[in-house]
Amino acid sequence: MRPRTTLEQQLGVSLIQIKARRAVLTDDGKSLLRRAAPMLDQALELEVIGSHLSQGIESEITITIDHLCDRDWLYDPLSEFIDQNKGTSVQIRETSLSSTLTAVTEQQSDIAIINFPIANHLAEAFGIVTMIPVVSRNHPLAQKSKIGIEDLLTVTQIVVRDLGDNAVVDKQNVGWLKSQQRITVDKFDHAWKAVHQGLVFCRMPDHMLAELDSSDIVQLSLQGGLPYQVPMHLALPKVGRTGPATTALYQLLLTEANKRLDN
Repeated sequence: MRPRTTLEQQLGVSLIQIKARRAVLTDDGKSLLRRAAPMLDQALELEVIGSHLSQGIESEITITIDHLCDRDWLYDPLSEFIDQNKGTSVQIRETSLSSTLTAVTEQQSDIAIINFPIANHLAEAFGIVTMIPVVSRNHPLAQKSKIGIEDLLTVTQIVVRDLGDNAVVDKQNVGWLKSQQRITVDKFDHAWKAVHQGLVFCRMPDHMLAELDSSDIVQLSLQGGLPYQVPMHLALPKVGRTGPATTALYQLLLTEANKRLDN
């Protein structure tokens, strides 16, 4: 008879049996292995995380992304980073205008995607977003071949508000804001709904229009106000305190940006 292993003695069950001179798992052994496999995977993962922490690799990093930026520019490199860095969690926060500035100057993020260079902070080119003036096909402006400021004054405009904290910084305004009536929202998905309903005109980022059903949307021909471009930049707000995980993700983001900008 085969002597029992220490584990079998502890559990009081047979885990291995001899068949044709070969040791094979019993049904109890197979059941135990199925349950043990996830625990072994977790133990190995904890070992990797512990090793990363001992090397100073961050357990969590924060990314702020300006609301104008194409989110694919972040999430494509991020998917590669997550596969390679199982021990690092990622916080993503959307910013606009003054909150974009604050995320850098107050070092609220490890990586910041911003839409303008900020004084005393280095930044690298990340991409170009084109802002396109649009309305629904059933909007009165859609019937005009040339549109001037006087036409815009009498229709409703939708704008995305500054997401900054009033108690910390002054709110910022950007672009043409002289319509007699405005709707102000937090994010562009609200603006898109309002445009699609024929309520308003709005400048929308080109990448959002490309992702949505724009068959009922018309690009306006504004006199002196055709599509304009907004350069996006990549910054490391914490500079000398940037950790290895942050640096690795920054390099992935920058590599993808350089490929995009070279095309």
